[in-house]
Amino acid sequence: MKFNPMAFINNLEYMLVGMVSILIVIGVIILITTLLNKIPDKKGKED
Repeated sequence: MKFNPMAFINNLEYMLVGMVSILIVIGVIILITTLLNKIPDKKGKED
């Protein structure tokens, strides 16, 4: 097995794309959850 430091440098771009994709997916999940919590429950709350 050879140690090639340039392979790590070359893969940083793919790692960045993966991290940004994960961040976007988590952001979308948080946004959907927040929007669903703002929708009022129309049944059973007639106090």
